[in-house]
Amino acid sequence: MASLKELKGRINSVKSTQKITKAKQMVAAAKLRRAQAAAEAARPYATRLAGVMASLAGKVTGDGAPLLLRGTGADQRHLLVVVNTDKGLCGGLNSNIVKAAKQKAQALLSQGKDVQFYLVGRKGRAPIRRDYAERIEKWFDTSAVRTPGFAEAEEIADDLLARFEQGQFDVAHLVFPVFQSALAQDPTVEQLIPVPPPSDTAGGGAPDGDVAVVEYEPGEEEILADLLPRFVRTRIFGALLEREASEQGASMTAMDNATRNAGDLINRLTIQYNRSRQAAITTELIEIIAGAEAL
Repeated sequence: MASLKELKGRINSVKSTQKITKAKQMVAAAKLRRAQAAAEAARPYATRLAGVMASLAGKVTGDGAPLLLRGTGADQRHLLVVVNTDKGLCGGLNSNIVKAAKQKAQALLSQGKDVQFYLVGRKGRAPIRRDYAERIEKWFDTSAVRTPGFAEAEEIADDLLARFEQGQFDVAHLVFPVFQSALAQDPTVEQLIPVPPPSDTAGGGAPDGDVAVVEYEPGEEEILADLLPRFVRTRIFGALLEREASEQGASMTAMDNATRNAGDLINRLTIQYNRSRQAAITTELIEIIAGAEAL
């Protein structure tokens, strides 16, 4: 049984931990507001861009389509771009992202495909390296900047586009969390390269039978050649924004749970301390009374 001194030391230690988790919860809550606003502000632009691409892609077919739209014609070499956080203490966010990436990799491998990983963020490296160390193509570190922005997204996109043009892979999939709320961040897997032709209704286009005739200058092929790389950069930038919002939301929830658990532990230790102290006092009184009666 622990002594009174040990119990008091444990109570003080848990109280110090509780102060830290409470402070981190408040910091995460403050950062969440900005990260959530940034992620939500980027979604309409991506939706509208997808709508413009839908209008253009429907008019370009065959060999006239850009490489980013028509693909290499093969479906053998797949690259999984996994977007994880750089910091921990955010609950099961990173483990859920890694789980989704591993499930996608296992599904592709079972079909006889060649799978490689392109890891963004630090926290996804160790669990993926344990199972697929020889399949990691590159690690992209975003921890050097306080908050990754469009410059980092552009660097990642340019690297992926260069690898695609060099024929290093046929299909790239983006694995990232989508922020829903502080309690829910859904891991999502979507095809990034070649860009899948979006539906006409995705961007709020006109229904069938009431389609406006639009003439483009220059031609659709030239516009798509410039628009498709921009779309890839936008999707990666959106994934980074969703990651930041998901990280702060998951961190706030995790720290709130840790603070509550610390409070419960403090209550249990305090009860145990009081009982041990009362037992020690009772024992001392019994010894004093017994000694007095013996005299």
